[in-house]
Amino acid sequence: MTVYTFGLRNWRRAGIAMVAALSCAYLLRPSAQAETNLSGMDEVDTALIVAVDVSSSVDDKRYKLQMEGIAAALEDDNVINAVLGGPHGSILFSMVTWADHQKLIVPWTVISSPEQAKAVAKTVRTLPTQSGEFTCFARMLRYVADKVVARIPTKAAKIVVDVSGDGPDNCNSGDLMGAAKKDLVESPATINGLPILEGQDAATIEDWYKDNVIGGNGAFLVPAKGYDDFARAFRQKFVVEVSQTFPNAAPSSKLR
Repeated sequence: MTVYTFGLRNWRRAGIAMVAALSCAYLLRPSAQAETNLSGMDEVDTALIVAVDVSSSVDDKRYKLQMEGIAAALEDDNVINAVLGGPHGSILFSMVTWADHQKLIVPWTVISSPEQAKAVAKTVRTLPTQSGEFTCFARMLRYVADKVVARIPTKAAKIVVDVSGDGPDNCNSGDLMGAAKKDLVESPATINGLPILEGQDAATIEDWYKDNVIGGNGAFLVPAKGYDDFARAFRQKFVVEVSQTFPNAAPSSKLR
């Protein structure tokens, strides 16, 4: 009996240790939540990558205004209705922060219900502050093409890269910008822009985005009249992006 009791305790300890190890391994896997949510899903209406500028011009207040604007859009009834109203009633959502370095801060996650949209909004609100120095736009597009779009975990009817920022590329990127943009458009993805008209480039950034950033079927701009207007612009843009049928959309247009 003593031997049996000792063995049972050891087995219990081993079992607990094994469960803990497996749980940790699962939690450390990239995109574990996205993979779970995608179980049995053949296609989504839109795969949306939200790319957010966190360079030196973006202080804590501006960062929080962007995150709150994105979270509020995910909770907005019009946005949720647009997401659920597509043929497949679902989208994939991811977020990249970028400056001189890029980071996939929200991995691919499916949104197919109001509850899932609100859960992603909560995640966005609680993200730790990201920061950087330079506005390395071309490097960000290269990263999105190679590390995010190339790893979309299921078929998507359309792919949209949603880029916001308040300044042009200042990293002496040479031909990288054009090459990265070309690869994205040919993937095929549509690159839309949300230029933020605030700071030293406020007078010129909208035209720079129009000439250098947007591309692909149905590409468009929605300018924000400063960071305080980011939430309005992002929400408007989000609804159009998940509702838009590209063959009928006018390319390189601008929404106000």
